[in-house]
Amino acid sequence: MRFMTTPDNTSDAAAEPTGVAAQNWATASAEPQYRAAVVDLLGALAYGELAAFERLAEDAKLAPTLADKAELAKMASAEFHHYEKLRDRLTEIGAEPTEAMEPFVAALDGFHKQTAPSDWLEGLVKAYVGDSIASDFYREVAARLDSDTRELVLAVLDDTGHAGFAVEKVRAAIDADPRVGGRLALWARRLMGEALSQSQRVVADRDALSTMLVGGVADGFDLAEVGRMFSRITEAHTKRMAALGLAA
Repeated sequence: MRFMTTPDNTSDAAAEPTGVAAQNWATASAEPQYRAAVVDLLGALAYGELAAFERLAEDAKLAPTLADKAELAKMASAEFHHYEKLRDRLTEIGAEPTEAMEPFVAALDGFHKQTAPSDWLEGLVKAYVGDSIASDFYREVAARLDSDTRELVLAVLDDTGHAGFAVEKVRAAIDADPRVGGRLALWARRLMGEALSQSQRVVADRDALSTMLVGGVADGFDLAEVGRMFSRITEAHTKRMAALGLAA
């Protein structure tokens, strides 16, 4: 799960925190359902980062040059360090990391199986566009978490350098052969649908997480806000497509 930001992708995260978002972990975690939801969230993110490490290492095999291979290896290493931060935090709050990750293995593995790139360029587009949709979703969620958890989540969503690298390589490929753009645009649209479905499945399968997000504990989304959230995610996707030189 490669995560990247869009500079002008703004959300309510900039607003002054209230409710649980204004509390630290020690205070917020006194609510058992909130604690369970955070363990779920960190478990999903941890497995996503572990899968991202594995996938970037695989993508490196498709790299056309040694320089490209080395760049992806460096990014894979950064993803593993993100995983370690999440693993250590789960241990710190008394959760067993493997048990926290296990409920999300099938959904995330299914997503990656359904969106396996056929070549180097598709892999770059998936890393830049596809996984970034999940990143946007988690950033929206982070705005409603306690301050300690929010800080960790935002830290592991930091771009590892893949954004600029992907844009440079994809745009160069399109300049060399404009026909590539049409194929990659179709691929990116497919990724959009699959990534949104995967995000929804991750939440729907876990009662504590879905209750936290939709009006339960913490400062949950109401139905209107859910709609606005997905509008923001879609807008950010369109901007990323434009950065790649692709039609949304």
